[in-house]
Amino acid sequence: MQPTTKITNMKKLDDAIAQYVRPETYPVALRVMKDDELLPERVKRPKQDLQTSFSICQGITMARRYNWALAMGNEDLSCPIAKIAFGYEEELEYYKTGNLTDGMYTKTCDLGMKTEAAVPKFTASEAGTILMAPLSKVTFDPDLIVIYGNSAQVMRMVAAALYKTGGELSSTFTARADCADIIIKTIKSTLPQVILPCYGDRVFGQTHDHEMAFTIPYKMVDDFIEGLVGTHKGGVRYPIPTFLQYEAQYPASYQKLNQMFEE
Repeated sequence: MQPTTKITNMKKLDDAIAQYVRPETYPVALRVMKDDELLPERVKRPKQDLQTSFSICQGITMARRYNWALAMGNEDLSCPIAKIAFGYEEELEYYKTGNLTDGMYTKTCDLGMKTEAAVPKFTASEAGTILMAPLSKVTFDPDLIVIYGNSAQVMRMVAAALYKTGGELSSTFTARADCADIIIKTIKSTLPQVILPCYGDRVFGQTHDHEMAFTIPYKMVDDFIEGLVGTHKGGVRYPIPTFLQYEAQYPASYQKLNQMFEE
């Protein structure tokens, strides 16, 4: 069974993001493939094609910076936290009891248990191969789209996502396992998420200090595009149009020179 291919609005979304958000890297579509789905053509598998394994955040960075389409399963994945979060490996007691956070993210193992419990997770039955591609190369129906940008660009997208609903967006942060926030939390919540890149995303995915991320479920793409257009017309824009119609206040010596011009 091939992945579905109802992707008529992907170019429209790509164009809208380029026009109204202007991110410095490519927006990336992601899908959790099931066992009976076949990979699209021209998709790289890290272990098979690159002879290495790496973290999901590295794969997303390759997609958004190299313009590559990739697929990652357990055999392609090096990060043990992601192996558990994405349902590839059993949640062992060593992990659950906070040993990976002890002394690094939390003062004690007991506190670390709370942090590990907060990481979104797939069950083994929900697990699948993670397919990712820049919007220009999408040949499948994604589960979600992730866009990296600065805080102003993320704010711009939050406004667009709320254009037809009002209210607020709620996101949570633990400083780790942002791949689970990007993919698992967005899929399970069916809502957009503001993503604070985790420590691993910065170290291994080489996400820059100024970058945050934003996810939008695929089912909300049409409303999101309408929100980008509508909020732009309403005056919420990027780059931010800073207010400049005021008379600057200068030092006394400057003011004196201006007065001399009038004498």
